[in-house]
Amino acid sequence: MPTYRDDALVLRTHKLGEADRIITLLTSRHGKVRAVARGVRRTSSKFGGRLEPFSHVDIQFAQGRALDVVAQVESLHAYGEPLLADYEAYTCGQVMLETADRLVSEEGQPSPSQYRLLVGAVRVLGEGTTDGPRPAAMVLDSYLLRALATAGWAPSLSDCARCGIEGPHAFFNPSAGGMVCVDCRPPGSARPNPGTVDYLQALLTGRWELTRGVAAAQQREGSGLVQAFVQWHLERGLRSMTMVERSYAEAHHSQLRQQPQG
Repeated sequence: MPTYRDDALVLRTHKLGEADRIITLLTSRHGKVRAVARGVRRTSSKFGGRLEPFSHVDIQFAQGRALDVVAQVESLHAYGEPLLADYEAYTCGQVMLETADRLVSEEGQPSPSQYRLLVGAVRVLGEGTTDGPRPAAMVLDSYLLRALATAGWAPSLSDCARCGIEGPHAFFNPSAGGMVCVDCRPPGSARPNPGTVDYLQALLTGRWELTRGVAAAQQREGSGLVQAFVQWHLERGLRSMTMVERSYAEAHHSQLRQQPQG
């Protein structure tokens, strides 16, 4: 049976029969792959714990008729372990995995840019950076903007997304493609704070030094714009996004409770 090897990040798993699982992975050179992991749910399995979501692995597949089969797997990074200890980071990571699964829709189609973006974002969530940790929501928003841009849906954050007239402009509309001028704005367009738009531009271009000191209100407003943009272009909502929204709400209510009463 022919085999092939690749680096991959586990996106999701499904039970199959009494002891097997179907593993969905995003690989470096073979795009999205769905493969059967035989006996992986047994306690005696040699690599059961290496095939959980967020696992970064070196994996060998045996080509099958309907689905390939996991033949061998070695752990490169177990990003799931630190994420499980941080609810906000874990929920943001779940949105990343679901987004990558949706954006790379065709199995076997190489998507190296999406793979690198996802692995890099999950690494930052789980391990931080050389200059310290970054807020999970900020990492998520940056990933979403850049992943959609790589897929061909880059938001316009300066010039008008409809007529192209040079910005800056005051209005944002997901269906129009981003910022729009007063003449092109559709009904219901948002009017974000100019600083919020600059913040999103920094996230899109990876200029992290410009995100330091951004007010929490602008971060929340930016997250709302990003979520609206992503859900419009993916055509249906991300199921995991509801967990992130609940996490935002709980954090906001906690901040209000901690404020001194006048």
